[in-house]
Amino acid sequence: MTNNLSVVINSDAQQVWTMLREPAKVAQWHGWEADDQAAEINEIYFGPHVIEGADHTSLVVDGGDVFTLGPVPTGTEVSVMRAAVDHKSEWAAWDEDITQGWLTFLQQLRFALERHPHGKRRTLFLSVPGNAGSAIEKLGLSDVPKPGEPYALTLATGEEVSGKVWFRSNHQVGLTVHNYAEHGEGLVIVADQPAIPDLRPEGGSLVIVSTYDLGAHQLAAIRRYWDTWRSENYPTSDPLH
Repeated sequence: MTNNLSVVINSDAQQVWTMLREPAKVAQWHGWEADDQAAEINEIYFGPHVIEGADHTSLVVDGGDVFTLGPVPTGTEVSVMRAAVDHKSEWAAWDEDITQGWLTFLQQLRFALERHPHGKRRTLFLSVPGNAGSAIEKLGLSDVPKPGEPYALTLATGEEVSGKVWFRSNHQVGLTVHNYAEHGEGLVIVADQPAIPDLRPEGGSLVIVSTYDLGAHQLAAIRRYWDTWRSENYPTSDPLH
């Protein structure tokens, strides 16, 4: 097994376990709202190949990746250990995308538990090709502060945002955003994706916006900012959903 991924969540292990084992809770951090989200969650976390640890500290999901939960002084460390790559599998070419996806989802899990443990998120999602350049760079997020530090900036979408840097990695940036939630903050994650020969030769980027308890007018305004930016910078990409 390779590619160990982990986050420390300021919650106890039982709270984390509940977020892993109730479908409605998983939907608050896995992926984004989509027609096939419920079916994907059921396959990955509740399918016939899923194995729950008897002590509720480990979970083998479909595909063989393993979640482990362990106590640390500041809460619970949640790790995902990737299964070895089956180079004959149709998923082999997408292995790095899966690793990066777990990183995104672990950060969304941490955010859901620490900031909105009883909330219901509404998401906006966009995926763009890489031929027009990195979305992190085009949005003006290459030089955000270190994780945990406050920021305030005007995105290339034209929207003024502020909050704290939630996390940074080699290919991803996560920011809390004050005006993405009625109470507290929402979250935006921007991830650049590597090129995959014959499948995604120019690479790409994705954006996941998680909002909480916003009215229809507020949500529509945020959608307009992001979809206008997408259509102007990546005209061949699909609209937000």
